[in-house]
Amino acid sequence: MNRKSVIEQTLATTRLNIERFGNRFPIVSMGDGKYFLTDQTNWTEGFWSGILWLSYEYSKEPALYYAAIQTVDSFRERMEAGQELDHHDIGFLYSLSAKARWIVDNDEASRLLALQAADVLMKRWRSAPQVFQAWGPEGDADNGGRIIIDCLMNLPLLYWAAEQTGDRRYAECATLQADQSRRFLVRGDDSSYHTFYFDQENGNAIRGGTAQGFQDGSTWTRGQAWGVYGFALAYRYTREERFLETSRRLARYFLEHLPEDHVAYWDFDAPQEEGTARDSSASAIFVCGVLELLEHLPEGDPDHALLSEAVNQSMDSLISSYFTAGNPDEEGFLRHGSYSVRGNSSPDDFMIWGDYFFLEALLRLEQGIPGYWYGRQD
Repeated sequence: MNRKSVIEQTLATTRLNIERFGNRFPIVSMGDGKYFLTDQTNWTEGFWSGILWLSYEYSKEPALYYAAIQTVDSFRERMEAGQELDHHDIGFLYSLSAKARWIVDNDEASRLLALQAADVLMKRWRSAPQVFQAWGPEGDADNGGRIIIDCLMNLPLLYWAAEQTGDRRYAECATLQADQSRRFLVRGDDSSYHTFYFDQENGNAIRGGTAQGFQDGSTWTRGQAWGVYGFALAYRYTREERFLETSRRLARYFLEHLPEDHVAYWDFDAPQEEGTARDSSASAIFVCGVLELLEHLPEGDPDHALLSEAVNQSMDSLISSYFTAGNPDEEGFLRHGSYSVRGNSSPDDFMIWGDYFFLEALLRLEQGIPGYWYGRQD
């Protein structure tokens, strides 16, 4: 199946899902091919909004546009209510909803909503360790000085806010977070920790750890993929070579540790045996990250051909062995994603973020539509 046909199949599934989901938002499936739905209470709602905006950009279908607008209205209500916003994943929520609408149709109210979201994220800044606290309230005994690698994908909202407002503090804090992530989450062999703990009183480094990986010292594949993409985006905004090089290093490690079919297991250090869970969502994120990285590497760069081939190999495998191929009874695009194998929560199911990044990768490759992590004027 060629990539354009796959895109058309995702559109068919998305049209059905608009009716199936109504005003609710998908997170993961639970073994039956059907998405569990929520009401703006999680970190994942932006991915459904992002799928709708990508689908509309590709097809220009009014029904997709109106469905996408309705999601933005829901995010506005969430902001006004202050509902479930006390965490670091504000960029995942509002970059793919409010900022996406501003990118697509220059809606001023959506631009202002996205800037409001950036201000909410700034409330997570902790001056002593110079990081954005991932989880929990300020002063929380367990999470008060904790960062996670996922947060790299929330930083583009802050860089964009700095561009929009002229207030450099957004970008300064984002760069400090990226530097702390580079120094403490990326290990010397180019693998990564999922999380890292700092003393919240004096900022001293304590230890690396994990929440969803195999063990504290292992490499959770989705986290490694967040790093590939997040550091490449940090380079786009800052032009600091250290971020580009870190993205490259993480990408090479990811590529070198893939199994024969080029789709990642859930953790690079988990025993790879029959029945070990894959994470197709990690590979979809990895592809998007590498496509971003390739935009900043000249064609003569020694890694350019290697990484370009990796994109094609992973996408070919995702399409041939993991894509649902338009089965109307299944609500997702990519089978065999894993949410939390460690916690036995949807270890082999559809992940809405896997669907989003799979579609973003397809549209980057076929139409040059790059998603919503930066303004298109960049």
